[in-house]
Amino acid sequence: MMNDFKIKQLKELLITSKKIVIVSHRNPDGDAYGSSLALYHYLLKYKHDVTVVSPNDCPEFLKWLPGQKSIRVFEENIDKGKEILKEAEIVFTLDFNALHRVGQQMQTALEELNTTFVMIDHHEQPDDYANFMYSDPSKASTCEMIYHFLEKLGDLECIDKTIATCLYTGIVTDTGSFKYNATSNITHNIVASLISLGIDHTKIHNNIFDTNSFNRLQLLGIALSNLKVLNTYKTAYITLSQQELNSQSFKKGDTEGFVNYGLSIKGIVFAVIFIEDQKQGIIKMSLRSKGNFSVNDFARNHFSGGGHLNAAGGRSELSLSNTIKQFLEIIPNYKEDLENSYEA
Repeated sequence: MMNDFKIKQLKELLITSKKIVIVSHRNPDGDAYGSSLALYHYLLKYKHDVTVVSPNDCPEFLKWLPGQKSIRVFEENIDKGKEILKEAEIVFTLDFNALHRVGQQMQTALEELNTTFVMIDHHEQPDDYANFMYSDPSKASTCEMIYHFLEKLGDLECIDKTIATCLYTGIVTDTGSFKYNATSNITHNIVASLISLGIDHTKIHNNIFDTNSFNRLQLLGIALSNLKVLNTYKTAYITLSQQELNSQSFKKGDTEGFVNYGLSIKGIVFAVIFIEDQKQGIIKMSLRSKGNFSVNDFARNHFSGGGHLNAAGGRSELSLSNTIKQFLEIIPNYKEDLENSYEA
């Protein structure tokens, strides 16, 4: 939590115009771009020179966000990205708390900077790299934290329809449309205030969740045909190979939400999707759970990842088949935890 003294210091830094860079994590989601663009539009009001730099591009369902076209994609022009970072007087890192989350090349560029870092994030166990750290894992989203951040700065009146649209996007995505445990009465109060500013929450929801391509639905069919259930361990998992992704002209974001189908099965408290990424040479994993089974701990302990109690990511540098083999060898060690996690 950022104390009042730190807030005062940061507010004084922001009084005069600065070159500011806002950085989101690799493979950005609605909360990453929502929080980044909300802060971007806020800082523009104070005449700062602001640039959002994203390690790689976002999924198609986020392309409509106000200001998205202004975002610099680091991997598309690395030299320009490094130049923008070097000129920054303040760097905000949003929705991640460890620099490796931006990818190796951008991580190196950030680590070489001698500038002021501000972290705003809601994931557990943050690294200690920021001069100003606002970290609160109890919050449902980084967008909710941006709202509180502006509140601490005494600037809630600066939130207009554009900023509210960005904030709502992050909140609705990271709360799973308000169903996850971290969603609180405060979350709903914030959303009520955003709706009062005239946002079209129905259109936002449709843009994010209800726009499918034919290929994406075909890929979902493949994913569901690959779904396996381990009843003994209250666990379900899905695999998608690179060949299967290619067969449906896979685009970034097409597998968003697939893991939740496994979790929706009666009696299941732990679900994982394993996605082969030959370009990066890894298997990407999304992990979800119900109750008190910590996928954050599971991912950190075994698959170089982390996140939240009930939602996390991980990775493996083994082949897809060997990653599954490793997973199946590990899961029996958690039998008791899974049995006691939830009243399934």
